[in-house]
Amino acid sequence: MEPGHSGTDSPYVRLGVADDASFDAVHAAKTEKLAACGDDPQARARIEADYDAVLMDRLKQRQAGKISQGAISASQQEAKAASPLRQLKLPALPQLPMGRTASPRSRPALSMEVPRFALVDRQLLWLPLLVHGGLLAWVAVFSPPSGTLSLILSLGTGATVLNLLWRHGRFFKAAFWGFAGLAMGLGIGALLTQPLAVTSPLQEMQISSTLALLLQLVLALTVA
Repeated sequence: MEPGHSGTDSPYVRLGVADDASFDAVHAAKTEKLAACGDDPQARARIEADYDAVLMDRLKQRQAGKISQGAISASQQEAKAASPLRQLKLPALPQLPMGRTASPRSRPALSMEVPRFALVDRQLLWLPLLVHGGLLAWVAVFSPPSGTLSLILSLGTGATVLNLLWRHGRFFKAAFWGFAGLAMGLGIGALLTQPLAVTSPLQEMQISSTLALLLQLVLALTVA
């Protein structure tokens, strides 16, 4: 026996196994000792400590070159039993090409976003309805002069931009749809005033402003 293995304080002696016992024999001795000690936590802790000490001693023997067949068997079995995660085979990571970066020509071309339209949730309906509804009532009821109509259109455009910005958080998208609604509304109004035989510039401005505000309201409620 090695010096550390002799005497009554040896974990080999306390487990009742020889120095060259196989892993199965050491494990069986531990199981037998645990069954014999019952539920005594201190006794079970000492047995587990002796078992760990034997396995650690086998590992030291292997590292020092003092390897018996029992030590080899014990260390191999310990490596398998101690960490089952080591046996898991992880998938290999894909290798990245080295020494060459993607050229600008190989990058995919940017595609324009296709607009989507869907009605907003109920809790977001009140703001555009309140603001644009008030502006439309201002135009229809009070028939303001052209200078005031320009102010009303500015307020409607700003309200549309702010509402879309609040919903999506994208300033350029919100600004685009706000001014697009203004331009399309004024353009459609200018086209409609000719068949309607509107001769007054103020009435033409009121019709165009009303259509612009209505279109901005629709965009504020439906642009997704």
